[in-house]
Formats: sequence, structure tokens, C-alpha cells
Amino acid sequence: MKEVIDVGLPPFKQPFSWMVRAGGVLYTAHGPVREDGTVDTTGTIEQQARLTFSNLQRAVERAGKTLDDVAQVLIYMTDVADMPAIDAVYREFFRAPWPNRSSAGVALVVPGMKIEIVAYVA
Repeated sequence: MKEVIDVGLPPFKQPFSWMVRAGGVLYTAHGPVREDGTVDTTGTIEQQARLTFSNLQRAVERAGKTLDDVAQVLIYMTDVADMPAIDAVYREFFRAPWPNRSSAGVALVVPGMKIEIVAYVA
């Protein structure tokens, strides 16, 4: 059975939960979403990445965990040339031993959104 975790961000109109716990694992996805529910579509990749990882940190802490408990992060970016900038911001939030990670260049649904992540927390 799954449990929806309130992460303090407003609900989307889409059928989507910010964080779900199932089988002792937390599943969550985040992008550059502001507290009012609007998406940052004009900020630099550093600004969008920082907001995205801040949202992840908020969600993880609301579930009683820390970023040290994050086991895996999947990073989706619209421009693979942004990887060095994303890595720099990533290092502001995570430390060794690093979570397992995969990164991919993709087209995202919201125009102007440059990054989206999925994380699994043990």
C-alpha cells in the first residue's frame, strides 16, 4: 500500500503526487517549481537546478529523512551542455558517498523548464 507524503508544495492539475512511500522506499520527482506552484521557465540552469534540488531537500526532510538517505537520482535536462553547471549545484546538496545517478538529455513538457529529477530515498 502506498502513502502520499505532504511535501508542502501545491498540487498540480495533473494526476501526480509529489512523494509516495511504498515498501519503505520514498519515490519523488521535482523540477524548478516555486512555492506558489509556478514553474521557473526563465531562470538560468543554475537557478533552476538549485530550486529543483531545494524542492527535493524539502520533500526528503518532510518525510523525516535527509539527503544522505537519497539512494538514486535521475536527472533529465534539455541541454546536455548544462551538465557541468548541474554538477556544481548537485555538489551543494550532496556529498560522498554519492547517490547512484543517471543523467539524460530530453524534451520536457513545460517550455523553458531546463531540468527535472526523480529520486529514490531509502
